[in-house]
Amino acid sequence: MKSATEYLWFNTQKQREFINITDKVKGMVRRSGIAEGFVLVSAMHITAGVYVNDAESGLIADIGEWLEQLAPYKPDYRHHATGESNGDAHLKSLLVHHEVIVPITGGKLDLGPWQQIYYAEFDGRRRKRVILKAIGE
Repeated sequence: MKSATEYLWFNTQKQREFINITDKVKGMVRRSGIAEGFVLVSAMHITAGVYVNDAESGLIADIGEWLEQLAPYKPDYRHHATGESNGDAHLKSLLVHHEVIVPITGGKLDLGPWQQIYYAEFDGRRRKRVILKAIGE
């Protein structure tokens, strides 16, 4: 079995962004030379997440609105007593999760017809990273 690891770095312009990283993950899988296996895509920060869904702009806006309804930005999170102001970002990260595992078949990502991989930033404007780890043969 072999493995390959790469990192993606982000420094978003906005506090909250959804970034399609599918092509970057495809490139990493291609460079890895792994034909059969899996790739782990994991945000390495507790105020970001990674998910798989459709790349349709209306749906992306709906996801953002849904997350804001469930974990709204507000000043009274207990976490803010630590001097932070990103309590909502931690909760949004829990909702979308911090990682996905995608199969590799025939040397390519084995995604469904509309599936895309997204990095979700909830506390941006600073440098953050995502780890890509492919494992297989």
